[in-house]
Amino acid sequence: MSTATLNKPAPVEQQPLLNGEEDGRIGLRANLRHTGALIRRNLLWIKKDPESMFDALLMPVVFTLLFVYVFGGSIGKAMGGGHDTYVQYVIPGMLAMMSMSIAQAVGTGFNEDFHKGIMDRFRSLPIGRGSVLIAKISVEILRMLIATTVLMVVAVLVGFDIENWPGLFAAVGLSLLFGSAVMWIFLVLGVTMKSAQSVQAIGFLVMMPLQFGSSIFTPTANMPGWLESFTKYNPMSGLADAARGLMTDQGYPVAHGLWVTLAWTVGLTAVMAPYAIYKFAKKS
Repeated sequence: MSTATLNKPAPVEQQPLLNGEEDGRIGLRANLRHTGALIRRNLLWIKKDPESMFDALLMPVVFTLLFVYVFGGSIGKAMGGGHDTYVQYVIPGMLAMMSMSIAQAVGTGFNEDFHKGIMDRFRSLPIGRGSVLIAKISVEILRMLIATTVLMVVAVLVGFDIENWPGLFAAVGLSLLFGSAVMWIFLVLGVTMKSAQSVQAIGFLVMMPLQFGSSIFTPTANMPGWLESFTKYNPMSGLADAARGLMTDQGYPVAHGLWVTLAWTVGLTAVMAPYAIYKFAKKS
């Protein structure tokens, strides 16, 4: 037997790839498992820090009481009715406002996680990069659903009449869908901005024109022509108008607001979701 034969190392059995990886890729089942684990982690963090739910619990109460009792009488009269007329008008619009306001929180929280080093730990693990972001959005959608529930309870207490229950659930679903699309924008801001304050400031500059330059709080018929044209394709107006048509029997049209909202939802998700995952994976 030759020396070369004696010194030849025994073949090493290849170790199986972990976490569902296949040729360096993470499979669907593994991604789902990772996402579920991260959702549980985020929920446990909320349980440990219940103050993080204050915005979802208190914001619907504060804004509903503010707009209904401060502006309700005057705007209701301008609409040809009164307090009750304005309540039926503004509450569906508040669904749109909740979707945008809760979505902003995901960006500031994401940015703070980077500064705390939590995201560095996640990126060092053999998990799908998208699962971290999807888990974050999933928990924020749950927070949005809680905020919407609080909003509707307060709305009924101040006199809102739910005239179409199936339409209510459809409007809530549309609001959650649009809110999840907006969250991708704030996740990008959370990755790219240097501080949570910067994310909040940019979010405020984006939110205010979209919310107040819309049909959320007041009809657009008396707005200047250029602003009225803007509101027609403003996704916040689209969501508010669609919600009014779905939730009430006041004759508000649904079709235009529905397709505007869905078009923005699909467009934002298609563009911002891959970009957010890319920026998260490449962030140094």
